[in-house]
Amino acid sequence: MEYLIELSKEAWGKYLPHISIDSVVFGFHEGEIKVLLLKMKDVEKWVLPGGYLLKEEGLDEAAYRILKERSGADKIFLHQFGVLGSPQRSQEFFKDLPDDLWHKQRFITIGYYALVDNTEIRVVVDQLSDLCEWKPLTQLPDLAMDHRNIIESAMEALRLDLNHKPVGYNLLPTNFTMPELQRLYETILNKSLNRGNFYRKIMSFDILEKLEEPRKGAAHKSPNLYRFNLGKYEAALKSGLQSSW
Repeated sequence: MEYLIELSKEAWGKYLPHISIDSVVFGFHEGEIKVLLLKMKDVEKWVLPGGYLLKEEGLDEAAYRILKERSGADKIFLHQFGVLGSPQRSQEFFKDLPDDLWHKQRFITIGYYALVDNTEIRVVVDQLSDLCEWKPLTQLPDLAMDHRNIIESAMEALRLDLNHKPVGYNLLPTNFTMPELQRLYETILNKSLNRGNFYRKIMSFDILEKLEEPRKGAAHKSPNLYRFNLGKYEAALKSGLQSSW
């Protein structure tokens, strides 16, 4: 990782010390949640798209910049979910490098998560990485530092947020069936939901519009199609939902 030594020299004068940002970008495709990960050069471990805060930069501004620079993902809604600061969260990973390496210092990281349709995101490989790929949440590769813990914390935060925020607009096609929406919620919550109860509860939120035309080409009775009412969806994001799954 000699390239990190060169980057470290610039970093000491460019970034705010001891604060980093890591983003967990969740995608949902074919009934499965996936996470956007990078494989660092010369290392067999994978990492989240993360980086450091410029000295005159706000946290959210930095999170968007870092995500775009590291993965190419742009115009994604990011939600700050927590702070992680274990004393030894990264030292082991950089143990063979000089102690004055910027990356080897202790960093408290600000965690963000995002929900996207991963088929709509064109990812790119940055200068620090060999690969940038979507990996299934249930089959994560070997992760560096505490990035597995960060992903787990992001999922926990997402499950809690599901109780008072609508989810699905960025994860499903424009038009979808109720079973597809229920599958998304069950995947996030990691539990089965009663079909009737799910329908009644999700419709009580008044954020869906039922389309007149059902989905064509189904083997049995054509399922009804729905779409989100974007105005009501965004209002629910701001005001919250009084619910519990």
